[in-house]
Amino acid sequence: MLLNVVFSPTPQKAQSPATSPVSSNTGGPSPTTKETGSLDAPSDKFVASKSEDGYFYAHLLIRKHAGQVEDLNELRIAVVGNVDAGKSTLLGVLTKNVLDDGRGKARINLFKHKHEIESGRTSSVGLEIMGFTSKGNAVTTDLVNGAGSKQKLTWDDICANASKVISFFDLAGHEKYLKTTVFGMTGCSPDFVMLMIGANAGIIGMTKEHLGLALALNVPVYICITKIDMCPPNVLENTIKQLTKILKSSGCRKIPMFIKTEGDVLVTAGNFVSERFCPIFQVSNLTGEGLDLLKLFLNVLRSNSQGHYNPKAGVEYQITDTFSVPGVGTVVNGTLVNGIVHVGDSLLIGPDSSGHFTPTIVKSIQRKRVNVPVASAGQSASFALKKIKRSSIRKGMVMVSKAADAKAYYEFEAEILVLYHSTTISTRYQAMLHCGGVRQTAKIVGMDKGVLRTGDRALVQFRFMRNPEYLKIGTRLLFREGRTKGVGKVVYLGPKDTQEASK
Repeated sequence: MLLNVVFSPTPQKAQSPATSPVSSNTGGPSPTTKETGSLDAPSDKFVASKSEDGYFYAHLLIRKHAGQVEDLNELRIAVVGNVDAGKSTLLGVLTKNVLDDGRGKARINLFKHKHEIESGRTSSVGLEIMGFTSKGNAVTTDLVNGAGSKQKLTWDDICANASKVISFFDLAGHEKYLKTTVFGMTGCSPDFVMLMIGANAGIIGMTKEHLGLALALNVPVYICITKIDMCPPNVLENTIKQLTKILKSSGCRKIPMFIKTEGDVLVTAGNFVSERFCPIFQVSNLTGEGLDLLKLFLNVLRSNSQGHYNPKAGVEYQITDTFSVPGVGTVVNGTLVNGIVHVGDSLLIGPDSSGHFTPTIVKSIQRKRVNVPVASAGQSASFALKKIKRSSIRKGMVMVSKAADAKAYYEFEAEILVLYHSTTISTRYQAMLHCGGVRQTAKIVGMDKGVLRTGDRALVQFRFMRNPEYLKIGTRLLFREGRTKGVGKVVYLGPKDTQEASK
């Protein structure tokens, strides 16, 4: 929690610098909580300034001590941008606490596949974490005992020492992997999007496409301009002018805020819950310039997911990945949207190709590779399942409580907006549809207009081509044919014409 504090100066101790640190020691006992112990406020993370009326204004960070992993405060951030913008390199610098050498040293440990290492381009959804203690210090997979030791911190150590964990989803920047990138942004439920722009290249390729995806999904965006160490000043200035023009355009309507001081960071982080603001950082992975401000921003950034998840509702868990672990069995990974799941709970998983849900039991639960007894709404977790084969499950399935009246639908109606199409859209038009974790080809079987063109809004009936899916009214969707063609939200489930459905 970040508080704004106003206090009057004392005549004995005058504060002369405009950004002098303020001590958190007030002489009294520190507040405590019954669950996780005392609350700490880091003395080196305060910024105070003296105003014209003689008062000092300070930002105060209050955070709980590290407790149980199941109670860990988590932020999910999707990292997007054009190919060669430096996405994986920046994540390597942040999560491994090591600067890059200009030849890909920092990103080498983030890649999953051999071809990614050889080409330097991400083709899958990568996951990395970094933590912050109750005092605001970063916790990464750095060397435990300094540079002379080969032992490194594991994810278990980070979760044990951190009060807040940032989960970064490293998404692909190349256009041929757009399907994977869109699935990462819709299925992984990110709280924020970090858009990367190479200072020397400017806004090219998939940059506008990824920015449009974030705007369509209503996810707050902040921007990192990388490679400022190798970019001439005039090229950097042109990139900034181009970026500012796009953000202020009628399609974005964002207020760009260039972050240059700690005060800018604290003010912006407090107001970032509003989707109008767009913080812009200028960083260098080679020299480390601007990284301190970015880390401070991540430290004080608050989640914007309040009200999106309901722990008191019935269980709803979206599956985004599946595994087969030797000695354990089938494991699914995803986000718990509603409810609370304990080890041993009986749930329903589905829908399968016929629209049915299969009962299963949760054998164990993990968060950030740490075994936990329970997972609650808003958390990303992995479940080991009983009596379920990996071949029978797929991405986009859900797990719900047995009391839920879960149904799968072939057809649904959505209110859509056509962003761009070179010709017209009519009935029997087919496109790849993304809706939460669902990713499947769908065709238009009906609409309230004859044809649709760029900029048109309409009520459209979609039908999935292969399997019925579990959907909810109000869920945002987007459909694409190559690049994104339109966005919308689900307004009705099931066929509108019962006679046509019976055929």
